[in-house]
Amino acid sequence: MSTIAEYTASHRFARISVRKVRPLLDLIRGKYADDALDILKYMPHRGARMVERVLRSAMANAEDRGVRNAGDLVITDARGDGGPMFKRLMPRARGMAYLIRRRSSHIAIGLEDFSTRGDEG
Repeated sequence: MSTIAEYTASHRFARISVRKVRPLLDLIRGKYADDALDILKYMPHRGARMVERVLRSAMANAEDRGVRNAGDLVITDARGDGGPMFKRLMPRARGMAYLIRRRSSHIAIGLEDFSTRGDEG
């Protein structure tokens, strides 16, 4: 099996903590793209909307490169990596300040077509 997915899409600098997105990515990894869209559609999380849009983008990239039915592709790569943080100061008592970290993330999804793979491995 190759380590690089055939069709990819990513959302860099997404304004959501990667800790909130990773469980959603774990949920759809290894599933067919259509099934993953159905799962994400009914999830109440804000991160599910972001992951859903990245998945739709990866499917559109596959269709653009000639895949007939992008829903039959398998999600092989679903990554959430931490992005840069906006750092803010919150004033506290007695002249002190606490650091507020507004976290961001990089969401990447890769699709592969296992039906056209011949007699590999």
